[in-house]
Order: sequence, then C-alpha cells, then structure tokens
Amino acid sequence: MKEAEIRRLLAANLLCVFSIILTAVLPSFFWKGFTVLGTHLTWLCICSVCVSTFNIILHLILRPNLTPKRSSFAHKISRFLKCCIYFFMSCILFHAIIVLYGAPLIESVTETFLFAVLLSTFTTLQCLCVLGPNIQAWIRVFSKNGAMSIWESSLQITTIGSILGAWFGAFPIPLDWDRPWQVWPISCSLGATFGYMAGLIIAPLWIHWNRKQLTYKSR
Repeated sequence: MKEAEIRRLLAANLLCVFSIILTAVLPSFFWKGFTVLGTHLTWLCICSVCVSTFNIILHLILRPNLTPKRSSFAHKISRFLKCCIYFFMSCILFHAIIVLYGAPLIESVTETFLFAVLLSTFTTLQCLCVLGPNIQAWIRVFSKNGAMSIWESSLQITTIGSILGAWFGAFPIPLDWDRPWQVWPISCSLGATFGYMAGLIIAPLWIHWNRKQLTYKSR
C-alpha cells in the first residue's frame, strides 16, 4: 500500500472537513443573523450544497476509482441521470426511515426532508462518487472485507460515522432540558455532521495504522 495514496486521502478528507467548517463560519460574514442553530434550515441547505459540490469536484480531480474506463458522451449522461435518481431515491428512503424512527409525519416535513438530504449527502453521494450507480458494488463494499481500495475503506468509515452520529444525536431530543439545539432536527443533523467529520479524520489514520494488515485484491 503506497503512503502517497494515504496522504492523498488524508488531504482530501481534511479539505472536506474544512469545507464543512466554512459553511458554519463564512455565511455569517454576508448574512446578518446567520447561525447554525438560529437559521438551521438555511445552514442545512448550504452545507448539503457545498459538501456535494466540493466532493464531486474533488473526486473528478483525484479519480479514486480503481479502473476508470473511457465511455461515450451518451453513457456519461446516462450515468449522471442515474446518479441523480439514486440520490433522490436515497433522500426519500432516509426520510421514510427517519419518520419510522419517530420523526413527525406531517409536522416539520421540510425539516425532516432537509435532514434526509444532509444524510444522503454524507452517505449516498460518497458512494456515487467512488462507486458510481452500481448497487452490486455498494453491497460488496459494505459487506465483510469487501473494500478493494483505501477510498472504499474510507467510504465505509465515513458512512457508518454519519449514521451513528445521527442516531446518537437523537438521544437528547426527548429530554426536558429546553435547550435551543433540542429542536428537531438540530441535534440529529449536528450529530451526523460531527460523525461524518470524525469519520473523515479517523479513516486515513486507521488505514495508516493497519496498512500492513490491509490487503486489497481485485475481485
């Protein structure tokens, strides 16, 4: 396993972390009264758009795919449309799962959907960037010992970190503390964000520490 590839992964992940921090700090210079808690829905939109744009550009530059193939313009358009459909379906699926876990069904629909979009940005979009619209590759990567590159290992860690962060973020909501950040879905979205950022930092470090045990083979 090449150290240069791990350093590329670390640099890319740290840039992703920095982009998320910017979404919380930079808008306040141009938008009076902007705060992550006070204008949370606006921040959810900004964070989702910025992280999506940054990740797409980053993966187009780095091209972490194992076997990049030349394809026709029509195939690229078809692939792009499939990715858009998969992302939208992921938002709907996450929305339904969140409601099943106790989110309001009719009230706060916008809040729940924007939270679902954020989760899809942290999870599904990463899969689409690294693996493309290939469900079989997704199943392989998230099965035991299914990763075939350090990028796929990082994908596993960041996805799990985002979902666990969102889950743990739901714990304070029913408590009677009367804190502003307990309003739905602030604690969950912050938990997902911190879980995603933690995964971005942990992934290259974990891969570096376990590089001798990790053997990626083509399947």
